[in-house]
Amino acid sequence: MEMTARADGSFVYADKTLRCALGRSGVIAAGAKTEGDGASPIGRWPVRRVLYRPDRIDPPRTALPLQAITPDDGWCDDPADPAYNRPVRLPWPARHETMTREDGLYDLVVVLGHNDDPPAPGRGSAIFLHCAHPEYKPTEGCVALARDALIALVEMLKPGDVLEIAP
Repeated sequence: MEMTARADGSFVYADKTLRCALGRSGVIAAGAKTEGDGASPIGRWPVRRVLYRPDRIDPPRTALPLQAITPDDGWCDDPADPAYNRPVRLPWPARHETMTREDGLYDLVVVLGHNDDPPAPGRGSAIFLHCAHPEYKPTEGCVALARDALIALVEMLKPGDVLEIAP
């Protein structure tokens, strides 16, 4: 399945158009993406796997690899660290995100294949499809959908599916 998140805040898949949130700095060419710029990278990104908070939601039905998020899960966003743009176990000595966010945005996460084969230091990390803030506040570079819509979408995803971020 192909999905497209557009700079105007629309998310299109199958025969549906939904609202989405994108980076606080809008969208940017993938080659110009830098760590911390707050922009969502333009391009076609394969869906890799699904992470979920078992203390907040039931495991979603999906054909993608599925993993529960635990309190010691993090994601390294320090370009100087060898684990850059990779999951890490907390505590981690370098800069990182904690995957058990209190705000619920990471209750369900689809890991996208942006800058991961292999990661280029400083070219952006932790680009996910995740739950949107109720007011659709901008992300730090990810794509975000309403939680119920994301759950329904995850149930349709399969290996080989791609999310396009478009201008």
